[in-house]
Amino acid sequence: MAQPNQYPASPPISPPNGIQGENVLSMPVFPAKPNILYIMADQLAAPLLSMHNPKSQIRTPNLDNLASKSVVFDSAYCNSPLCAPSRMAMITGQLPSKIGSYDNACSIGSDVPTYAHYLRNAGYETTLAGKMHFTGDQLHGYENRLTADIYPGDYGWAVNWDDPDRRLEWYHNSSSILQAGPCVRSNQLDYDEEVLYKSKQYLYDHVRKPDARPFCLTVSFTHPHDPYTIEDKYWDMYEGVDIDLPKVQINPEDQDPHSKRLLHVCELGGHTFSAEQIKRARRAYYGSVSFVDDCIGQLLAVLKKCGLEDNTVVIFSGDHGDMLGERGLWYKMSYFEASVRVPLFISHPRQFRPHRVSQNVSTLDILPTLADLVGANLIPGLPMDGMSMMNHLYGGSGHDTVFAEYMGEGTIAPLMMIRRGPWKYIICPADPPMLFNLADDPHELVNLAKSTDDKIQAVLESFQVEAGQKWDFERITQEVLLCQRRRAFVWSALQKGRFESWDYNPDDDGRQKYIRSQIPLDTLELKARFPIHQNLAINKVGIPVEKMSAPRQALVGIASDPVHYR
Repeated sequence: MAQPNQYPASPPISPPNGIQGENVLSMPVFPAKPNILYIMADQLAAPLLSMHNPKSQIRTPNLDNLASKSVVFDSAYCNSPLCAPSRMAMITGQLPSKIGSYDNACSIGSDVPTYAHYLRNAGYETTLAGKMHFTGDQLHGYENRLTADIYPGDYGWAVNWDDPDRRLEWYHNSSSILQAGPCVRSNQLDYDEEVLYKSKQYLYDHVRKPDARPFCLTVSFTHPHDPYTIEDKYWDMYEGVDIDLPKVQINPEDQDPHSKRLLHVCELGGHTFSAEQIKRARRAYYGSVSFVDDCIGQLLAVLKKCGLEDNTVVIFSGDHGDMLGERGLWYKMSYFEASVRVPLFISHPRQFRPHRVSQNVSTLDILPTLADLVGANLIPGLPMDGMSMMNHLYGGSGHDTVFAEYMGEGTIAPLMMIRRGPWKYIICPADPPMLFNLADDPHELVNLAKSTDDKIQAVLESFQVEAGQKWDFERITQEVLLCQRRRAFVWSALQKGRFESWDYNPDDDGRQKYIRSQIPLDTLELKARFPIHQNLAINKVGIPVEKMSAPRQALVGIASDPVHYR
């Protein structure tokens, strides 16, 4: 183990809980605003991916290729290891306790600015395809939504700290592991194939618009989220592979208090999974990751075919990871690396030299980074916890601290994390503190909070002081309980009588698609054809080339034979 005096005896002071726009560039990074394609995967553990783990067994050729052209963040984290709070923190740049996003059934205010609001205000067409786990308002600044969410947008999945011993019947359970294996179809496959189709179609439609604005398209897949099942094509990719078993096993009685609660919450207690069952679950997960990789390859191919590749910033990340049997735990909800670390890389080789960043960043930082990318100053005076990653993107020095909050299933009080340098500090009023040095102990086996070493105790005490200054645990606890009780009552009432769903219903009006009588045929055909012949553009419909979108300008005249245009 490295000597503690190699690291600061006291961690630096936390950055302020909010910025006034001073860390945002005053002018656009690009002469013309680039398009933005932001791709997300659900429950994708960064430590398992080959770009972070040379021993990885997961086959992701498209992600590997994209990473080779990207700025790759090797130590990126979510800010809450649960779907909805993580995503709400990501889109707003604020920690979950600031916006009241405590669990998977919390609704954040429609007046809370998101990156979609900032980009839309800067002239972008903001579009969402796939999962975002909104409750109530299903847009939050997105101009378009191409699909409904895969999960309900109501209060049905609220947590209840007033009954801490109750296992929620709708939550994760052992069946995903016991039934792991190949399938012909699943809800997840149905959903992600719709997300992929509509995302590709959106790009095709965009490039054929004569007056298109720059786009920010967020494509959010639900794979590789459990259940651990995938179709034969991807299951068979791992035929003959001796799937790795988890590296760390901890007996149930030796687990930390939070992990013990997770074993109960996820209905894992009392089960002894065989090596074969574990390997089947992990194999299905690997196949699901390869499925997502295939989808990403198709999206990037469409970008290239449509002439959008050079002027599109591609971002890839996720909402949290999956323990996949490590430490005897499955799914997420903890601050161990496989649960809380996420992939994050940003690709735009014209602007950013591909390289790797070792400092700690989080998905909270995406909003201010996007604002920097398009020259959209943050609104002075509005709260903002995220910090721009532009210095990292340009290869300079940048911030190295992540804060995370967890108030969902499995805890009975706010569970918080500070990640800085090699240190990870975890605090919860209901549990003993935990302190790990990941440089020396990457598998998080030694809780240094129990150390008697004076220098390590000094680090621990500094983190404790910092956490006490940053978080009012009693106030947050009372706010969580109040929110849970409000939602429980409202949800009970809304189930009486006629039920009105809050789930999104995409506008897919067939009267405005394909060939229709109210649209002149030449106009309609011109809108649908890509590439387009210049003579047709000017003579048939009267659209000058200079009024076409940039990709259409670039490709106009490529059609070889106007006779065959129709």
